[in-house]
Amino acid sequence: MDEALSPDLIVVGGPVYTSDPWAEWAEAFAVKDGTIVAVGSEAEIRGLTDDATSVLDTGGKLVLPGLSDGHIHLGLGGSQAAWELPILPTDSKEEIFDKIKEWSKDLGPDEWIVGGIVGSTVMDTVMNVDDLASLDEAAAGRPVLLRDDSMHNRWVNTRTLELMGVTADTADPEGGVYVRDAAGSLTGVLHELASAEAEAALDSSIADPDLRNKVSLKKALETVNSFGITAVQDAATMEYSWKALSAIEAEGGMSAWVVGSMPARPFIEAGKVGEELYEIAAGNRSKHLRPDFVKFVLDGVPMTRTTAMLRPYICHDHEDPGYTGASYWTLEELLAAIEDCYDRGLNGKLHATGDASVRQVLNAVEIMREKHGPGPIFQIAHVEFVDPLDVPRFAELGVVPDASPYIWYPGVIQESIANQIPAETVNASWATKDFIDTGALLAAGSDWPCVLPSPDPWIGIQTLVTRANIDPVVPGELNPSQKLTIHEAVAAFTRNPAAAMGLANVTGSIKVGLSADFIVVDQNIFEIDVTRIHATQVEATYFEGKMVYTRARA
Repeated sequence: MDEALSPDLIVVGGPVYTSDPWAEWAEAFAVKDGTIVAVGSEAEIRGLTDDATSVLDTGGKLVLPGLSDGHIHLGLGGSQAAWELPILPTDSKEEIFDKIKEWSKDLGPDEWIVGGIVGSTVMDTVMNVDDLASLDEAAAGRPVLLRDDSMHNRWVNTRTLELMGVTADTADPEGGVYVRDAAGSLTGVLHELASAEAEAALDSSIADPDLRNKVSLKKALETVNSFGITAVQDAATMEYSWKALSAIEAEGGMSAWVVGSMPARPFIEAGKVGEELYEIAAGNRSKHLRPDFVKFVLDGVPMTRTTAMLRPYICHDHEDPGYTGASYWTLEELLAAIEDCYDRGLNGKLHATGDASVRQVLNAVEIMREKHGPGPIFQIAHVEFVDPLDVPRFAELGVVPDASPYIWYPGVIQESIANQIPAETVNASWATKDFIDTGALLAAGSDWPCVLPSPDPWIGIQTLVTRANIDPVVPGELNPSQKLTIHEAVAAFTRNPAAAMGLANVTGSIKVGLSADFIVVDQNIFEIDVTRIHATQVEATYFEGKMVYTRARA
């Protein structure tokens, strides 16, 4: 130990789980200029101090590294938390209509009603003009835009369709669908890129979008900090997010590392994509903002049968029994896109929810690895359905499985998925243990605000360990052979996502040379019954050695 360190801060008084596999536990550590400068016993660390050193005594409470969320939508989540009508995925249509009526009491006649998240189980039942009429009535003529729990689809009313310029005769947009009933009438449900048109109509109504977006992104950072998260990979970073985050950075208000992912093609949010967006993002690079990934969307979601599968979907009335869905990309297009990542020095986050689209990504990466060598980081999100033959290929090719345990429980998406995907495929899903056992870097993320109305990592950690719903009233386990140990689950929310987003030398562990990002929690998750992990509360969150959240103040 260097006795001349004169740290600004030391952390003592409780167990420290470092998430460093070479030295998992410590008693204390020291911080100077926002960086961890020593880790060791309490006696050793106290020996480094002088009169100017602050002492944080945790009173026996557990300290962990700041958590990393490898898949999140900061703009959508922050906007939902700051401005929008809260809807639970378990709310029925009638409950949603009632919430809309109550929410709109103080709104002007033309003000938008924006809300989420609507459960996929509800979206499955919005099937005719009666539901559209009920939504119209609840809103009393105001435009409505509701987002579902996948964030791929929207539910809008007649007024919004009018503002979009969409009628029953309007052709579906490329990559999207205006859902119609059996008579050809619009239901108000929008699938995939049709959602972007509703988002564009909403955007055009906002008087000061820069101010609104800045408030939204600040709220997003506050929210993730409150759950102990200090590093995130934004899964689809549009121009508005770069502008807002850069403004926050310029004011010294950043409280997390943010790695961005720029959509390569038109996305479910309106705005610039591809090369134009890459240039905008590059101009906003800073210490805490890293525009390092391109986002590719290979397919949709199972609930709307837009996921690309190797085996057919469940066949319902009047459906093709051999239907498997299809990738949005040809192999040739994907190869060109991945090669472009090599050329630009950018990494790739690839949304591929089906085993066929996953295989397509792995095949393309294998070809490019053979041609160019190791190169960029490639992540596949969300690795729900992966053929067993493809699981070992993740480690072999250096591809990161980006998992979202929130999709399993306690959300309702699984119920909707089970209506479309054969039971044997669902029962073998989310092969998290197999990924780890074959050497892959399993990284977890919340996908907030998809599935759940918060990015609570403690729910995700518990679910990785138990494979069960946090509500004991709901029976059953999903593919229990894939349960992780608590240490493996914590790694999936600390050092693994940090490494997956290119921050292995920045954060993710309590280790000398890394940023002093750490949290104090109210219970020792390594000692309690695993079914209580979800109840963990963060007492304080520190980013670069400075407190950015405290439960007492909140």
